[in-house]
Amino acid sequence: MIRLLALALTLFGLLLPVVHAQGFKVPTDLVKASLVGEPSAIRPGEPFTVGIRLVMRPHWHIYWRNPGDSGLAPEIAWTLPKGFSAGPIQWPVPSRIPVAHLMNFGYEGEAVLLAEMMPPATLAPGKAVTLQAKLTYLVCERECVPGSAELRLPLPVAASGTSSGTAPGAMMLFAEARAALPVPAPWPVRYGSENGRLQIHLATSSDVRASAVAYFPYAETAIENAASQQARSDASGLHIDLARGDATEVAPASLPGVLAFDETTPDGVVRRAYAVGEPPSSTALASTAASSAPATPIPTQTSEDGLTLWSAAGLAFLGGLLLNLMPCVFPVLSIKVLSLVQHSGEPLRRIRLHGLVYTAGVLTAFLTLAGLLIALKGAGAGIGWGFQLQSPLVVAGLAYLLFAMGLSLSGVVHVGAGIVGIGDGLSRRAGLEGSFFTGILATVVATPCTAPFMGSAVGFALTQEAGVSLAVFASLGLGLALPFLVLTIWPAALQRLPRPGAWMDTLKGALAFPIYATVAWLVWVLAQQVGAAGLLAALIGLVLVGFAAWVWERGQAAGRVGGWIARGTAIAAMVALAALIFGLDRDRSTSTTAQAEQDAFSQARLDGLLAEGKPVFVNMTAAWCITCQVNERVALRSDAVQAGLKARGITYLKGDWTNQNPEITRLLERHGRSGVPLYLLYAGSKEPTVLPQILTPGLVLEALSTVSVSAADRSAALSTGP
Repeated sequence: MIRLLALALTLFGLLLPVVHAQGFKVPTDLVKASLVGEPSAIRPGEPFTVGIRLVMRPHWHIYWRNPGDSGLAPEIAWTLPKGFSAGPIQWPVPSRIPVAHLMNFGYEGEAVLLAEMMPPATLAPGKAVTLQAKLTYLVCERECVPGSAELRLPLPVAASGTSSGTAPGAMMLFAEARAALPVPAPWPVRYGSENGRLQIHLATSSDVRASAVAYFPYAETAIENAASQQARSDASGLHIDLARGDATEVAPASLPGVLAFDETTPDGVVRRAYAVGEPPSSTALASTAASSAPATPIPTQTSEDGLTLWSAAGLAFLGGLLLNLMPCVFPVLSIKVLSLVQHSGEPLRRIRLHGLVYTAGVLTAFLTLAGLLIALKGAGAGIGWGFQLQSPLVVAGLAYLLFAMGLSLSGVVHVGAGIVGIGDGLSRRAGLEGSFFTGILATVVATPCTAPFMGSAVGFALTQEAGVSLAVFASLGLGLALPFLVLTIWPAALQRLPRPGAWMDTLKGALAFPIYATVAWLVWVLAQQVGAAGLLAALIGLVLVGFAAWVWERGQAAGRVGGWIARGTAIAAMVALAALIFGLDRDRSTSTTAQAEQDAFSQARLDGLLAEGKPVFVNMTAAWCITCQVNERVALRSDAVQAGLKARGITYLKGDWTNQNPEITRLLERHGRSGVPLYLLYAGSKEPTVLPQILTPGLVLEALSTVSVSAADRSAALSTGP
């Protein structure tokens, strides 16, 4: 029964990327992109404006710098002639675009993204220069399609003393583009919170009567985007009330963004748009300058990595090898080694076949997860490695499967042994099937762990084309499978294995307890994701798994009628279990401790601290990431590290990626990572120091020692004690 369930899940995982890929068979002319210039010619040392013009097919849309509940903002990499520089992208005012129960921020019809260019004063007149840009975007209706365009704009250089002029047809285009930009708000603004909601108060003049008010924050998770926005005007100004986002544990001190509203004037209703507060530096749309070489792909990882396909594959292979030492892989791998002992009397050819089939299972699972991850990221989902464990459904399902395996190992029931390749009386086909599924299971339970070398390799893989990405993930899988594969292929190692005997029953029972420990850990992860009612339902699910397995086992010796009754009862219990599982996602946990609220990461909070010149230590973690939990307990929570943070006045921010959080995903991607852990130390320089993925107190203290201790920090540390 359990083996059939595992087979169904595997087939679903293999088919989902194929089905998803079929959904990409949509028209290819959904967006027409062009690079246009305002002047007919440019002059040395004088700035000029260019625009990226995007024309969408009806009912399709692209995204603003904050895409809302889903989507991905456009990105661009400039390739400019020597000496040129590009200013930040100027974003037009977006619209609220509802899609099912979500709310996106973006543009329909047409949008022009403006940018200021500065040529060098030494530019030789009388020649032409060419600006190049690599544009990538996501365009959506109900489905989403990633796209890209190579853009070029040749511009002549005007001779000294001549007018640059305006390009034919450009005057109206650029006038409308500038009119679509928000202007700085002319009124004082203050922020507040009440009853868990956020307030923005603008001291507008008494004659401003706003309607159809829409506020677009720059921070992605600051508000509940789909919730209604309440606004009222009175003698003191305009007051906007917003629902706070689930990921915003602490009300931000400021909430910069764009305010749009309709105002009735003597000439009719006019749409106004104002920029409120200072926007953070643009990261969604990169702007880089380079020499006049051919356009290069958008940089999506830190330059110090400098990875190629071969170096990334090598790091992935080493990371896969080290995964075998991680606590999440140990239980499954131990069971497989036990099964190898049981098969030690079989022909060498048969044992080698078990190793090859196990390796095939590992590679199949890695490539399936990688394919699904690549497809979902291509469709605009803000996810990374280990994304499946952000779903309570997956965490609960994995806990139930492992619990059933533990019951089988303990001898309580004898079902599903084929999954782990042990158990008596299996046919030759079933035994190989067990090896295949052990490889799949080893991969699934390995995803919560991050071994050294993995972060950079996986981050590199997810920024490359599909073929390169799959090659890196295959190398990671090969590293995970190699120790067991070598054990089956190397005759000298096989000869050292003990012979089967009664001792195996005792060892098999003992190996059930690491499985139960893994189940306990998964239930703890689930407790971070769902509320009290959801956790109770998940625990009842464990009871149903045990009951269904027990009834099924009892039915084996209950006769024809009793067997049918027993099997029917077991199936009914599994149906009830399925109902419980699919209800878990509707009971997400929102409770946090006071300390968690104090340390909670948000991009707006990080930007504010950096703007004040304060050093910041950022810990990107997740409850399902075992590596993260070990690092926190061993290193980050140690007295020495806590004292070091306090002595140097370093603010500690913790980003919890247990559930999806697009701001955390963006920060991970910015540093070439696709998953947690990620540790960043901001200490005055523009780019933070990236710490290793495996921490010790000494490593952290060495990094903290680079932050100077101010007199105020030293005095505060001495007055409050360690």
